[in-house]
Amino acid sequence: MENDTNSQTQPNTSSIVIEEGKTIALIAYITIFGLIIAFVMNNEKKNSFAAYHIRQSLGLGITGLALSIINVIPILGWLISILGSIFLIILWIIGLMGAINGKEKPVPLLGEKFQELLKNI
Repeated sequence: MENDTNSQTQPNTSSIVIEEGKTIALIAYITIFGLIIAFVMNNEKKNSFAAYHIRQSLGLGITGLALSIINVIPILGWLISILGSIFLIILWIIGLMGAINGKEKPVPLLGEKFQELLKNI
C-alpha cells in the first residue's frame, strides 16, 4: 500500500532512486563547489533524482551569474540585481527543500526552463 501512495506522488521515480540520489542532490545546492562535486559524483552513478536537482541548482547558479552581470548597470541594474537576488535565494530554498523532501518539484517560474535547457546534463 505504501508503494501506491508513493507512486502517486512520484510517478516517474522510485523511492530507491530518490534515497540513493538524495545526498548528491543536497550537495548540489551547497555553493558552486558542491555543484561540481555533485556533478562528478553523479557521473559515476547516473541517478535521475540527483540529475534533476543538479539541473535546478545549475540553473539557479547561471541565473545568479546573469544577475551579477546586470549589477554592472548603474541604478536600474542595481535594483534588478537586488530584487533578483532576493528572489533567487527564495528559489534556492524551495529547491533545497524539494531535495530534502525527496521531490522532483521545479522551482517556481524558472524550474521548467532549467530542466528544458539543461536536459543533457
